[in-house]
Amino acid sequence: MRRITFIQPVLIVSILLAACLPAFSGSLDSFQGEKGELKISGGTAHIPVMKEAARRIMMANPEIQISIAGGGSGVGIKQVGEGLVDIGNSGRKATDEEIGRYQLKLFQWAIDGVGPVVNPENPVKALTKDQMKDIFAGKVNNWKMLGGEDREINIYTRDEASGTRAVFWKKGLDKGAITSFAHVVVSNGAMKSAIAQDPYGIGYVSVGHIDTTVAPVALDGVVPTIETVQDGAYKIARGLYSNTRGEPVGLTKKFIDFLYSPDGKKIIESKGFIPVR
Repeated sequence: MRRITFIQPVLIVSILLAACLPAFSGSLDSFQGEKGELKISGGTAHIPVMKEAARRIMMANPEIQISIAGGGSGVGIKQVGEGLVDIGNSGRKATDEEIGRYQLKLFQWAIDGVGPVVNPENPVKALTKDQMKDIFAGKVNNWKMLGGEDREINIYTRDEASGTRAVFWKKGLDKGAITSFAHVVVSNGAMKSAIAQDPYGIGYVSVGHIDTTVAPVALDGVVPTIETVQDGAYKIARGLYSNTRGEPVGLTKKFIDFLYSPDGKKIIESKGFIPVR
């Protein structure tokens, strides 16, 4: 049995593959006869899709090795631009300056929402946008002011390299202030863990990461879900990109092509995102 290792910023996660998998459809045929290593880093929202795509490709062809690291959108863009990885993932569109400096090619393969979340035990599960902006700015600092318990609000955010933070700050907070007292976490997974363990916390995650461990917060009456992102009712949304330095070739091109294939789109949907058609 082969061991596949996916590298993340702090924790190295090893996944033992099952001996048997369902039959693969023709979209994996292009990897037959290939060999070599593919390095991917960047946005953490992308990781569930990257892992599953890599798992299928490596099971179809053991001569291919794929490593996946997080680090955030800014890290993905910088590392692919500097030639440290083959694909740099980002949850925001690279800037014109980044595109020019690194000669980037951008491939958007999904649409994702970013939604505020609280602990499931928190009775406050609906806010206005102005209330949310005041919370993250530190102007509203007690849940009692919002109809909850008389407890201080613990704010969680992402670092400035995060594409998740970028879209939430731009579209959710209208580029407003985020208090310096906010706790900074390194990934969507870390954000979920923090909120799941803090009854008085509030943060934000990719909609595709929302599960029963956290509760989505409705904004102006709209709950962040795949359906509301897809129909446009929920506005805090972004593209998920895989970026390359110059036109992709070889394994890099075949991996990106796989994301757009029928099998790739099924993986994207299964991880809670909306495939780009």
